[in-house]
Amino acid sequence: MSKSHNKKRNVGIIYEQLLRTMSSALVDGDNKKYNNVLGIVKKHFATDTQLYKEFRLFNALVKTSVDKESLATRILEEAKTAARSFDQAQLRREKAALIKDINHILNDTGFYSQRIDEYRSYATIQTLLNDWRMPSQTDLGRIAKYENQVCNRLLAEKHEPALSQHHSDDVSNLTVKIMTEKFNSKYGQQLNDEQTGLIKEYVFSEAAGNDREFKGYLNELKTSLIAEIDIFSENCNNDILNEKINIVRESVGSLAVKQIDDTTISRFLLISQLKRELLESDDE
Repeated sequence: MSKSHNKKRNVGIIYEQLLRTMSSALVDGDNKKYNNVLGIVKKHFATDTQLYKEFRLFNALVKTSVDKESLATRILEEAKTAARSFDQAQLRREKAALIKDINHILNDTGFYSQRIDEYRSYATIQTLLNDWRMPSQTDLGRIAKYENQVCNRLLAEKHEPALSQHHSDDVSNLTVKIMTEKFNSKYGQQLNDEQTGLIKEYVFSEAAGNDREFKGYLNELKTSLIAEIDIFSENCNNDILNEKINIVRESVGSLAVKQIDDTTISRFLLISQLKRELLESDDE
């Protein structure tokens, strides 16, 4: 990836950093900072902005998964057409305004240094969106290379390692096997990555007798859910979905983590599934 990539103007990276900042503020009980970030998201990612349109396009290239190369190619072509349809001057102004508000309102020196696990993929996608808009000014070889990388991402199957493959000195294979079968019998193959990670942490903490660290994990998950739900709600114009999302938020807020047992974990699994369904329904 080019060293000149400007992550401050990468819509995917900025959105992730805003979400993480909201989550951290909730964990720290910093309501002022949380509301400041939420205000920034509400203002700059409103549904009538070019920035929001680019975020939706960016997000589609990140999350979509297909099983045919022809379909992946068609998605790229449609994404290219969509990227070129934006008001580029307005998009630049909106990104500049977003950066200004982040710098002045948050005044957080560590904001842009937050590590994003998929930084390289996000940088590739944003660079490709930019290149599509200015084909005469960019390296056609780079465009072809990045289109191939994004195409491969669309075609890639995402597998979460089976819980039985995870192990540590404090967790016996038998314990992992028993707990895995217990949850599989109830939830089958419908677990998403977030739910699978939750179960993995639960299994390990129970076997190792370390529920203090796990309670911290649950609290972070809880605040992250609230942050994502609030962002979703602010950008959702569907009255029916908004009614449902309010119910989900209340359910998340009432989740207690004082007692860690199967019932508590089941509630977190359900809330995670509800959140996923709501977010996916907004993409339809």
